[in-house]
Amino acid sequence: MPRRLTIGVLGAGSIGCFVAARLLAADIADVVLVGRPRIRDEIAAHGLTASDFDSEPLHIEPSNVSVATKLSVLSDCDAVLVCVKSLHTEDVATELADVLRPDAVVVSFQNGVRNADTLRRHLRTQTVIASIVGFNVVSKGEGVFHRGMSGDLILEKHHRAEALVEALRAADLDVRSVNNLKPDQWTKLLVNLNNAVSALSGAPTRELLLSPGYRRIVSAIMAEALEVLRAAGIKPARLRGVPVGIMPKVLRLPTPMVRLVTRAQMRVDPEARSSMWEDLSRRRPTEVEFLNGEIVRLAETVGVAAPVNSRIVELVRKAEQANAGPPDIDAASLMERLGIN
Repeated sequence: MPRRLTIGVLGAGSIGCFVAARLLAADIADVVLVGRPRIRDEIAAHGLTASDFDSEPLHIEPSNVSVATKLSVLSDCDAVLVCVKSLHTEDVATELADVLRPDAVVVSFQNGVRNADTLRRHLRTQTVIASIVGFNVVSKGEGVFHRGMSGDLILEKHHRAEALVEALRAADLDVRSVNNLKPDQWTKLLVNLNNAVSALSGAPTRELLLSPGYRRIVSAIMAEALEVLRAAGIKPARLRGVPVGIMPKVLRLPTPMVRLVTRAQMRVDPEARSSMWEDLSRRRPTEVEFLNGEIVRLAETVGVAAPVNSRIVELVRKAEQANAGPPDIDAASLMERLGIN
């Protein structure tokens, strides 16, 4: 029988708590979470629950969940899932270097394309692996974390991560391992460009898909990003078997056709929302610089323009500075502000 792993979850937010709950419910590993005092207190009062769009909720009693606020509790972990926001990666990497065992496996469960490289610069002896979380999780309060979208986990293939992959699969998570994750990371970033539209509009993911106005905005953002990637010689992976390059055209189809296409690609329930919307709602800094901002930086590097993504970054920054939650901009007004005809 394989040795029982000790798995740490650093940055126990929506994704981290959902995955931790799955692991704990399967009793497949010892799990320790590191998160904000708010999360610690919430779980201490209510326990930890993972709900899903297609299965019964899994509830873990408070006494069976270990939540700390200091990274030092990760010192004995075999594997650590880094789930902090991208803007905190550099800071936690510096701290982890003084805490983790030399043989620990560290997996970046984060958005963006550069977090694993940032971790590797500081964690010289540990094995650092990039990954993609292909589903969305929303914090509903009282220790409940709800997955509202289908999708899998994709990890870079590494022999030292095999035990972790098996533990995640035993927790009833769909996991794939690939040799080269970069094309998939760029595809995930392209998909995540819509997070800012959700944050600025307040619209759930399903509404973004079914509203012609919001789809037109997402189409323009994605089409511009694809042009930037072409100029940079970057070829993104297929999205669930479909060339990602056709997605802007798909988004401009009539709503009934979009509904048919999206049903074949993924399941999205009415509660699915972007993490950027949640950040604005909780008055926290967002990851826009590591999503739409990544496209803007790449555009500057290769000498092309990315005006729509630049304006998206400006609008999200303005919403952060206002500190009043999502600005709830309707589709017509947002198109006007972005210069989309």
